[in-house]
Amino acid sequence: MNPTTHISVCICTYKRPLPLRRLLDDMNRQETGGLFTYSIVVTDNDLTRSAEAIVADMRLNSAVPIKYCVEPRRGIALARNKVVENATGEFVALIDDDEFPAQGWLLTLFQTCNKYQVDGVLGPVKRHFDDVPPAWLQKSRLYDRRVNPTGMKVDWREARTGNVLIRKNIVAGDPSPFRPEFRGGEDQDFFRRKIEEGCNFIWCAEAVVFEVIPPARWKRKYYVKKALFQGATAALQADCGAVSIAKSLVAVPVYVIALPFAWPLGMHRFMTLLVKLCDHLGKLLALIGIQVVREEYVSD
Repeated sequence: MNPTTHISVCICTYKRPLPLRRLLDDMNRQETGGLFTYSIVVTDNDLTRSAEAIVADMRLNSAVPIKYCVEPRRGIALARNKVVENATGEFVALIDDDEFPAQGWLLTLFQTCNKYQVDGVLGPVKRHFDDVPPAWLQKSRLYDRRVNPTGMKVDWREARTGNVLIRKNIVAGDPSPFRPEFRGGEDQDFFRRKIEEGCNFIWCAEAVVFEVIPPARWKRKYYVKKALFQGATAALQADCGAVSIAKSLVAVPVYVIALPFAWPLGMHRFMTLLVKLCDHLGKLLALIGIQVVREEYVSD
């Protein structure tokens, strides 16, 4: 078989050299079943080009072509636009730089997309710890995400770009498929707009990638900052109307009252409530113009 279909695997990175090396190494071992060829595009969102040496080194021994480009302006939406702009395949696969795929990941996404004749397929992202994390973090399951059955339509509220294959034609000709005004949640906004335009996206439970949770993300401070950040980005989403705001106005005092009672029940319960509180609080503060977390990336 002479495969004519090409997939561009797109990776945005920002100061994560070791996870990026691991991902690029694993991408060399992807199965294709003789159905397609693939290459890799890496967009470095660091002005100092901190990922350039890693990519150059990996390129020496890679059987898969790797293209390196830089988006000097900070922002995940800008980086995603740059990486998609440099994709040359009929399909675009997106995976985060702190993840690594199962060996049949790309093939499974591709086969599912063709079987169901859809515009894109999303797969599950499961957590992975290289070392044993604190017990409270394991019990809290703060990183667990629901795994939806194969063939189920994607609700944009669950959509992410950490594990997805899309047809390139749905972004072709658009210089900014991901809107730069979003510091986060730009992927949900993208899928919402595309679904409204008539695109069809489904889940594939078998196309698994793993997100590495390093010790820097075991800290309680990280989850507080992340929740405040996510709440602020939720304020920009189309569903942040009167009902959503009212829910947050009710939730904040309820969670504040509940927190002292959660403490004796264990740190995992306390942190679960605190994260929910900060999510709602971040949204309300953003709506009145207060940005508690100003960084473009919350990494620790």
